[in-house]
Amino acid sequence: MTIDIMGPHNKSRVCSTMADWLQISQHIEQETGRPFHPGAPGEVGGGCINAAFTLTDGEQKYFVKVNQANRQPMFIAEAAGLQEIVNAGAIRVPRPVCYGISGNDAYLVMEHIAFGRNNKDSLVRFGQQLAGMHLHTQPQFGLDHDNTIGSTLQPNQPCDDWIEFLQQHRLGFQLQLATGNGGGASLQRNGEKLLAELNCFFTGYTPVASLLHGDLWSGNYAVDSQGQPVIYDPAVYYGDHEADLAMTELFGSLPQDFYSAYNDVFPIDPGYRTRKKLYNLYHILNHFNLFGGGYRAQAEAMISDLLGEIR
Repeated sequence: MTIDIMGPHNKSRVCSTMADWLQISQHIEQETGRPFHPGAPGEVGGGCINAAFTLTDGEQKYFVKVNQANRQPMFIAEAAGLQEIVNAGAIRVPRPVCYGISGNDAYLVMEHIAFGRNNKDSLVRFGQQLAGMHLHTQPQFGLDHDNTIGSTLQPNQPCDDWIEFLQQHRLGFQLQLATGNGGGASLQRNGEKLLAELNCFFTGYTPVASLLHGDLWSGNYAVDSQGQPVIYDPAVYYGDHEADLAMTELFGSLPQDFYSAYNDVFPIDPGYRTRKKLYNLYHILNHFNLFGGGYRAQAEAMISDLLGEIR
């Protein structure tokens, strides 16, 4: 199934926030089978794509994302991704409750999770549990539906070959977007050289199709009030487990306790030290396509470094 999702050219967080909260509450009742009569929604700050709210009746509490009605496919895909991780049973995510359109807005209702304080024990559990999630595999790379990475379309057409998937649906797709966004001839030319040589980074290493979060920077990880790891805001697909690990290092690495615990469950191949730059290039290109600015120079430098590895 392919979901029609708006691409990166509508980058602003746009919501009328005129959602019919009574309708949303009734939808929650229908899905949970429990009466739900909440007070006024509480707005939650920090998001750059969606508006977010909490909704509670004093006993039950939910987290609600809201955006324009034409963004409903993005929420459908996010709910499906969360459920994929729930089904794997390895690590906690907010369980999706329901989604729909109310007034001028689309909404996604999820379990509300109260966060606690991170510590060494929770980092060890995070490493172990993320590795456990990555050991949940399927035969093909990709997913049975497209989703988004930020607000950019993320194509997930299933593929038997990881390098082909990476060429067509990850790096190649972002490079095409970058051309349309003013990335310049040099970025495109050197990017195409890199795509043609991807095999060089996988000598003696054959990835399996692991269940991935897909957007696993430190801002999408927390612990609950019991110290259990929680991941959220996913861009789920099945791919090389190193892609998730790489993003945990993109904006500053997690403490070593996390990586050591991960490695004890799912050993990290020595070639990861080079491939992590290849996987993080995808996210830097996406940041250029979303925000422009200095991300182009960063992407060009990464491509130059990677080409240097194969010369």
